[in-house]
Amino acid sequence: MKTKIITLLLCITISTTICAQDSDYKLIEQTVSYYLDGGTNNDFDTLKKAFHKNATMKFISNGEYTEVNAIEAFRKGIKPGPKQNRKTSIVSIDITGMAASAKLKLEYPNGTFIDYMNLLKIDGEWKVVSKIFHRKTKTEKK
Repeated sequence: MKTKIITLLLCITISTTICAQDSDYKLIEQTVSYYLDGGTNNDFDTLKKAFHKNATMKFISNGEYTEVNAIEAFRKGIKPGPKQNRKTSIVSIDITGMAASAKLKLEYPNGTFIDYMNLLKIDGEWKVVSKIFHRKTKTEKK
């Protein structure tokens, strides 16, 4: 009897963990979709839902390390207009507790961006707290 109760409690614990992980996965998917859909549709209000207000974007530009506030960079860069000619996908999502990372692929006619988003669960919501990326031109091998 005692063994059955322990087994039952273990099964409930495992089920709860799997369900929570699945729920967090879907919430992270939604968060990065705000970023992808907002960018594709030139919709800053949708895009900014993905980011914490102090989120950073870090990248190499002309061989130099650059760090900016992500929301401010996108506010300056997104202009209303026709939908972007690009194909986007979520390559992977990795979750550990209240931290996660997502790898995204944004394919344009002349190149591809690979984005790495770091997310934290803040007040029950997943928010991007930092983004790094690499732009691959069509002629670049890797």
